[in-house]
Amino acid sequence: MTAPDPRRIAFCTTVDWYFCHHYLALARAVREAGFTVSVITGVAEHADLIRDAGLDLIPLAVSRKGMNPLRELQSILALKRILRCLRPALLHNIAQKPVLYGTLAARLAGVPAVVNGVAGMGYLFTSGSGRARLLRPLVGRAYRALLAAPNVRVLVQNPDDQRQVRRLTGVEPVLIPGSGVDLTRFVPRPEPPGPPVVVLASRMLWDKGIGEFVAAARLLRERGSPARLVLVGKPDPGNPASVAEDQLRDWAREGCIQWWGYRADMPAVMAAAHIACLPSYYREGLPKFLIEAAAAGLPLVTTDATGCREAVEPEKNGLLVPPRDPDALADALERLAGDEDLRRRFGARSRVLAQERFDATRIHGATLAVYDELLKRCEVHQ
Repeated sequence: MTAPDPRRIAFCTTVDWYFCHHYLALARAVREAGFTVSVITGVAEHADLIRDAGLDLIPLAVSRKGMNPLRELQSILALKRILRCLRPALLHNIAQKPVLYGTLAARLAGVPAVVNGVAGMGYLFTSGSGRARLLRPLVGRAYRALLAAPNVRVLVQNPDDQRQVRRLTGVEPVLIPGSGVDLTRFVPRPEPPGPPVVVLASRMLWDKGIGEFVAAARLLRERGSPARLVLVGKPDPGNPASVAEDQLRDWAREGCIQWWGYRADMPAVMAAAHIACLPSYYREGLPKFLIEAAAAGLPLVTTDATGCREAVEPEKNGLLVPPRDPDALADALERLAGDEDLRRRFGARSRVLAQERFDATRIHGATLAVYDELLKRCEVHQ
């Protein structure tokens, strides 16, 4: 590669919706810091949103679940060609495939600096399937081979992933808690009138605790609780753990939950809720829904599991329950649904935690500091 452009930073991820949901605000902050920003991703329906933010969009088709060796090699070589043309000073890869493929392609293309965002260990490190068990050691060896280099930094969102990446690679990851929340967009509102509404917003994946949430809803109905449990989000066919749309509609027809589908207006969703719930065992990074709910001043109920527990101070802003335990989940939700004063106290503390830990301005500044340190170390002159 010819001399890199010292003011160009590229992001690489598999799908545009994920980038827009979690990293578009960071990319805007990078652009405001004086860099030209390129986004290399699979393009579905958010191309205009990316371009309207002043970012260059470069389509790249990478299957999220495909393992055809020839196609995967083609993706790596296509990414190498893109990087040679762009000449970025730094490549920021997001999620497992881009971390592996992007780091290798960057090495082949001569990109000086690489930042890898490991936003949770995801399906591969939680599933008990034979395929996942087969791939885990291979991915671990690939991590060690690619990430333990002086021009590479690894970002993680919680201490559990920090320890696991350290064990897998021998490198010390940088802990930055989540992708941040806009504290001016998500603000506390008075509780809405009517029965307590419990909202779970996420992709509709079984390992986000969707089944346990529905089971807890049935238990609460049997106990005569007035709480209304609501699912917000849509299935993710690209993930093996996706809940079928027919199943979601069946639950809604049964009347145990409401399914609102995908909602872009998350501040309005938070304003309609009394309690935010995410009973996940997905091996999260730090769930965006929980930090947005905290910023909106909601009490939280989530699992005592990697990533999720980082959003909760037990008995101060929320309650932790064991993973895969509908009875404990129902107990926690019933307790909060029946105690308005407890919800108010927990919600006030949630807002303080969001201000102290998850403010997007703080998160973006920490990420830019990693870029600056790495670019200086790699002697990319700006």
